[in-house]
Amino acid sequence: MRLNTVKKGLKNVLKMKFFRGDNLITYVEAKELLRNVSNGILLDVRSIQEYNEYHLNGAICIPYYELENRISKIIENKEQLIIVYCQSGGRSKKAIISLKKMGYTNLYQLDGGIDNI
Repeated sequence: MRLNTVKKGLKNVLKMKFFRGDNLITYVEAKELLRNVSNGILLDVRSIQEYNEYHLNGAICIPYYELENRISKIIENKEQLIIVYCQSGGRSKKAIISLKKMGYTNLYQLDGGIDNI
């Protein structure tokens, strides 16, 4: 993924009037960002069972409790856009912290999780 592509996508999202700091984004913002960044990842950190019951279109599932062991095998590029979500925001917040510690840099959290959609 080219950094310029990410920057262009981010500029488009940053122009949206309701974007907030702390890397929290709404579902509408997430869709717009993924539309502008060709290889962005939508990461569901809920359990496999929760994912199988319902998930956002295009999401991959790596449960939070498996994140540290599996993420580098699935997402090697640490600058790749990753939008993380869970049910209500608790696990995705922890996942963002873990991902930052592992060196991932282009991270966003779906504000309020899928409960907020």
